[in-house]
Amino acid sequence: MSEKFTMQALVHAGSAGPDGLRLEQVPRPEAGSDEVLVKVVAAGLNRHELFVIDAHTDDGPKIVGADAVGTIAATGSSTDSLRVGDTVLINPCIGWTDTEDVPEVPTILGGPVQGTFAEYVTVPSVNVRPVPPHLSDIEAAALGLAGLTAYRALFTKGRLRAGHHVVITGATGGAGTLAVSMAAATDAEVTVVTRHSSKIAQATALGATHVVVGIDGFNEKLHKPADLVIDSVGSASFPAAVKALRPGGRIISFGATTTPDITLSLRELFFRQTTLEGTSMGSAPEFDQMLQFVTDHAIRPTVHAVRPLSEAADALREMASGVAFGKTVFTIGPTGTPQPSPSADAR
Repeated sequence: MSEKFTMQALVHAGSAGPDGLRLEQVPRPEAGSDEVLVKVVAAGLNRHELFVIDAHTDDGPKIVGADAVGTIAATGSSTDSLRVGDTVLINPCIGWTDTEDVPEVPTILGGPVQGTFAEYVTVPSVNVRPVPPHLSDIEAAALGLAGLTAYRALFTKGRLRAGHHVVITGATGGAGTLAVSMAAATDAEVTVVTRHSSKIAQATALGATHVVVGIDGFNEKLHKPADLVIDSVGSASFPAAVKALRPGGRIISFGATTTPDITLSLRELFFRQTTLEGTSMGSAPEFDQMLQFVTDHAIRPTVHAVRPLSEAADALREMASGVAFGKTVFTIGPTGTPQPSPSADAR
């Protein structure tokens, strides 16, 4: 039945980067026995998408996008607890069921599997959850990957507690802004490091107690050493991050928006008993813990802009420039000739 229907999707092929993006009509997927077909309402943009399209140079079309909120349009034969018409938030990390059993490379929507920047997407039924009741669909679409990444970095790996001093670099992107809000909700003392003085007021409004402008040598500007540094900038911030820590402190790295290669003296680790750990995405239990935390503390993702999917290439270029504060969310809906909606048994 699915062969009769198409959908609009943002496809990447041919040339690396935003120039390889185009909107196309493609076959609409159908739900397998343990899957749901979600009609996408809104989809959040992550730096993950920039990484995927920069690395994708072949002609095989790839539908990008990791985050989405939508309504269930069809369910697989073995899916009993979900109903057509339910509004759901997608957990973009597929198959990571045990927090301690870390996969070699977490499977994420939009790379390698087909993503959410489309009118419809199929996902395992275990990967959808109700939208937190205090969030709009647009806000929830900005939560999934960024919220999961920030939660794991702060709490599973960083072991953040009330009263800790946490320094967050790259704190003006999707995961960074959520990390600030989450840390502040824990009654931690939060210092944000940013390149732009124009973002001081916004960072403070999210709960930052201190804001340091400038990445290079930011440790010299701190009012006191850090218990924890959450870093997503990479080589440009790492030397200062190491020096920013108190003895016995921790650095959690979840990205490298500058470059990933660093020079490190092991004496910096063993003499001062510093812990350095990496993290990426998160498990299904952590996704549920994140949703509960966000609900309990009424945390709202910061939405920088809401744009149509046709403006995706421009939005990715803007994100790469680092001028945004928070996340861009795409609204997604049918264009051109209307396509019939699938029925509950369209599988």
